[in-house]
Amino acid sequence: MYLKKMFNLRHTLAFRLTLWYATIFAVSSFCAFLAFYLIISSVIQGRTDQEILNEISEYSSLLSLKGIETLKTSLSLEAESEGVNKIFFRIATLKGEELFSSKMSSWGDLGIGRTALESLRNGADHVFETLTIPECQYKVRILYGIIGPAKILQIGHSLEDNQRLLDVFRRIFGGTMTVLIILGAIVGWFMAKRALVGVEEVTRTATDISKGAFEERVSIKDRGDEINRLATAFNVMLDRINELVAGIREMSDNIAHDLRSPITRIRGIAEMTLITSKSMDEYKAMATDTIEECNRLLEMVNTMLEISEAEAGAIKLTMEKIDMAGIVLDACELFQPAATEKGLMLTSGISNTDNYFIYGDIQRLQRMVANLLDNALKYTPSGGTVTASVTLNEGQVVMSVSDTGIGISKDDLPHIFTRFYRCDQSRSQAGIGLGLSLAQAIARAHSGNISATSNPGQGTKFTVTLPQSSPSK
Repeated sequence: MYLKKMFNLRHTLAFRLTLWYATIFAVSSFCAFLAFYLIISSVIQGRTDQEILNEISEYSSLLSLKGIETLKTSLSLEAESEGVNKIFFRIATLKGEELFSSKMSSWGDLGIGRTALESLRNGADHVFETLTIPECQYKVRILYGIIGPAKILQIGHSLEDNQRLLDVFRRIFGGTMTVLIILGAIVGWFMAKRALVGVEEVTRTATDISKGAFEERVSIKDRGDEINRLATAFNVMLDRINELVAGIREMSDNIAHDLRSPITRIRGIAEMTLITSKSMDEYKAMATDTIEECNRLLEMVNTMLEISEAEAGAIKLTMEKIDMAGIVLDACELFQPAATEKGLMLTSGISNTDNYFIYGDIQRLQRMVANLLDNALKYTPSGGTVTASVTLNEGQVVMSVSDTGIGISKDDLPHIFTRFYRCDQSRSQAGIGLGLSLAQAIARAHSGNISATSNPGQGTKFTVTLPQSSPSK
């Protein structure tokens, strides 16, 4: 069980974040150490070179003041005091002929470098070399410098002290790095766990919801960080899902209710015809009624599908530049016979000289206008007036349909765009309760909106706003 938990831990986000923290910290520390190490090495090397150069200057002065014999004695004493295995001196000519050397038993067969002699003969004051000698454990820093006429001094200085100092630095840093990486991993783990507390809470809430606890929500803490915004967005999403689920349930109930009536009528017509009818005309009448009911069912299903596509953003619009005023005028002309037959006055207050062009799908916009006009004519008593108009307002085309009909109560007004919702006073009218829902879906699919105002007994006004900008789809 413990091994399984450890294995699962490797696949957690907290473990990966901790690994990233530790890796970045280790790499950063190593780079800092490397830079610091190179700086220290350079400083130590520069100090060593300067000390050897100072010795060249001192011995050159000694040679000029007291002669070569005194210089030889001084070099021998210096080598003995420093340690013959740590430093050596050699006096030679520019041709490479050795004149004197301290004890060289610890330095093997180290000779005079030809390249260095060539550089000195060409005018160089001094030449540095760093050599690795098989007989020596540490590298050797060698300086060639001119100390007198046709005379050079070769000084070999073991870098043992420098290497020991750098070795101590590496060991100290290595131990410190190990401790810091462990501490960094522990701190990184706690930081990762702390940062992911909100994510774990969202996960727990999602798990509870998947088990049926739909009322669960993520607690919002006053942190103001990304996790807090995630929790807020998650809660908003859950509220929206609840609304959609409630809407689906309500829609399912409405569909079941609205489908039951035509199906029951179709079955009743068929049963009565089979039981009582004897003539062909009665069977033909049954077929006609059945077709009408089927058409009503198909209209309901097709309208529902179109509304669902529009609300989901999956509707395919054929966008083109169209004249909204022309659509309204054509719709008024189309509905004029129906208005005359019912004894209504259908008017349009539109100026043909104005620019009412928008980008949209002409067929769906025609259907939206037709639904609004049909709705107005349906609920306006004889002798009333229905007016359709188009205006411009700050880069938007505003289309309105107003009537002097029965109006809508304040309780019903917020729900009139809900699918299958029908006001009490509209129950006696034919319809399926989807016309306004479709009109709203079409308006929103064109980045617009639709609203309604009404006074019971005085009339209703529907207003559609559509942008004039170019289409983004």
